[in-house]
Amino acid sequence: MWAQDRHQRIRNLLHARTRVTTEEIARELSVSRETVRRDLLELEAAGELMRVHGGAMLPAAAAEEPFTARLTRNRPQKQEIARAAAALFRPGQSCFIDAGTTTALFAEQLAQVPDVTVVTNSIDVAMALRGSAAGGAHLLGGELAREVPATLGARTLAEIARFQLDVAVLSPVGLHPQQGAMDFEIAEAEVAAAMIRHAHSVMMLADGSKLGIGSRAQICPCGRVDTLVTDRSAEPETVKALLRAGVRDVAGVGPRAAAENFIRAAGD
Repeated sequence: MWAQDRHQRIRNLLHARTRVTTEEIARELSVSRETVRRDLLELEAAGELMRVHGGAMLPAAAAEEPFTARLTRNRPQKQEIARAAAALFRPGQSCFIDAGTTTALFAEQLAQVPDVTVVTNSIDVAMALRGSAAGGAHLLGGELAREVPATLGARTLAEIARFQLDVAVLSPVGLHPQQGAMDFEIAEAEVAAAMIRHAHSVMMLADGSKLGIGSRAQICPCGRVDTLVTDRSAEPETVKALLRAGVRDVAGVGPRAAAENFIRAAGD
């Protein structure tokens, strides 16, 4: 099938459904996910759609999926990322953790690391760490968000400013070479950005479907990301672009050599 024919069929799918996933397009067109990603990049560059986590939407309707839907999307990849990220922590460290489906799974793994100081705006994270070896979590006060089990707003930001911790562990909607780490909701981006200002280093947890994706509110540029923890689905070219944009290190599941290959590739 010619590219122009694929593009037209993708347009038809979007106008019929408003939002489609990469998997749905690949199945409808009988092509690979890599072909779909290239087509979406071209259509996005032409202003005909907006790539979002897991697929694409018409620009006027682009919005983040409901939290309950995100809980099950790419769950195996998120669990792998959670285990890999928790393995980077040692007893006695301190961290901020923002609200997200990946960070909630990360908290379950971090619960096995003793004597970790955790400050979070996520109710799920706080519950996962309650009574754990990590020693629990400080749940930030603030206004309870409508769509996400988390606190947000001026009081949350003020409480973050009381701390200076080792790491800010964040799960953005997307991580884009030019746009940086992004969130859809401005209030959530403000909380994540405040955590970064009061942490010595920044760790981003993002599965492959989030890499190369933008949204509407920037958390920070790539140059502020010390460690990206991702999974096997991450495309090498996208990781290379993120490293060139300033991301300092890549970690994740599988052999460490895979991440080192990404880093070496950035210097090619």
